Amino acid sequence: MKRNLLNAVVLGALALPTFAMAADAVAEHTVTSNVALVSNYLYRGISQTGAAPAIQGGLDYAHASGLYAGVWGSSISWLTDSPAVTGATSAQVELDTYFGYKGAVSDVAYDVGFLRYNYPATYVATLPAGSAKADTNEIYGAATYSIVTAKVSYALGDLFGVSKAKGSTYFELNAAYPVADTGVTVSGHYGVQTYKGASADALKAAASDPTYSDYKLSVAKDFSGYALGLAYGGTNANKVQYTSGTNKYLGKGTAVLSLSRSF
Repeated sequence: MKRNLLNAVVLGALALPTFAMAADAVAEHTVTSNVALVSNYLYRGISQTGAAPAIQGGLDYAHASGLYAGVWGSSISWLTDSPAVTGATSAQVELDTYFGYKGAVSDVAYDVGFLRYNYPATYVATLPAGSAKADTNEIYGAATYSIVTAKVSYALGDLFGVSKAKGSTYFELNAAYPVADTGVTVSGHYGVQTYKGASADALKAAASDPTYSDYKLSVAKDFSGYALGLAYGGTNANKVQYTSGTNKYLGKGTAVLSLSRSF
């Protein structure tokens, strides 16, 4: 899903800046795009593609005031892979839309915004108790000092198929260290996904607690605007909740290879 660590490293820290005028000028309006191929789409540590490759891409607009908006998409299969959201008969694409504001106070940069995860799908007429369509709305806030970023995302309602999960949160801590004069960025990530609400409590009582933590270590190298990345991520996610219908544990530790380009 949008803004996972691998994409943040590959499409953010290593992306070439966009200039509409002279190199030392600030463009009032900036439009950038990105495309990526990944060997496995991990989001918050959970495979969204059943450990299969994905193609991804996005379009971003930024204003000199700090306002921004964008859209990002990826191929997926998790709605049919995972028993966490039952009742979906087809969902091949994730399409995220978002907007927000970025600024800085002294040496601390901040980013606040809204993000909607859209999953165009065909659903059965009646979803099982405690389940909902996967579409999700979150608000988020992040603060960055030096190479470290802390971020929290807050669910406004249903969360990735778990109904009435308002107040669920994802806390994450990220660090990205660019190695001078090499085009290499080394990164680390740790996150905690917490589910709240009656449906989440019922899953927990059934030994299928959706709450978990995840980690990721990665390295990426810029080659004249193309970025090659290698990451390893894992979770302690509940195997009952996060094992697919084909008996693949979607939260297991795995390596991910990526190739991306920003324009």
